Amino acid sequence: MSIDVPNKMLKTVLMLDAATCLLFGLLLCIGNAFLAGLLGLPADLLLYAGIILFPCAVLMSATGWQARPNGFLVRLIVVGNLCWVLASLAVLIAPVGVPTAIGYGFVIVQALGVMGIAALEYRFAASHSLSAAS
Repeated sequence: MSIDVPNKMLKTVLMLDAATCLLFGLLLCIGNAFLAGLLGLPADLLLYAGIILFPCAVLMSATGWQARPNGFLVRLIVVGNLCWVLASLAVLIAPVGVPTAIGYGFVIVQALGVMGIAALEYRFAASHSLSAAS
C-alpha cells in the first residue's frame, strides 16, 4: 500500500485553512467592536468579514474530509483565498476607515497568511492531480 503524500498534505492544508477560517471568523464576530478601535476599521466590516468565513470553513472542511478532494472545489477554495487577499488589501486603500498602524499590520499579515495557505493548496492540488494521473 503506497502513501499518497500530496493527497494527505492537501487534506491537511485544507483542514488547517478551515480551522483558521473558523477561529478568525469567531474573532472578527465576537471582537469586532474592540478590534474596530484597535485597527481603525469599521466594526460592521469586521463583523461581515467574520460571518463570510463560516461557510468558507464548512466548504474547506468538507473538501478536506473527502478521500480524494474534488479538484473543482480545491480550485474554488484557492480562488476564494486569493479574492480574500485582494479584498483585504483593497480595505487598506478604500475609504472605509482610517486604519491604524496596527490595522495596516494586521491586514497585511493575515493577507500574507491566506496567500501562503492558497499557495500550499495550489501546490499540493497540482501534485495530487499529477500523482492521480500516474
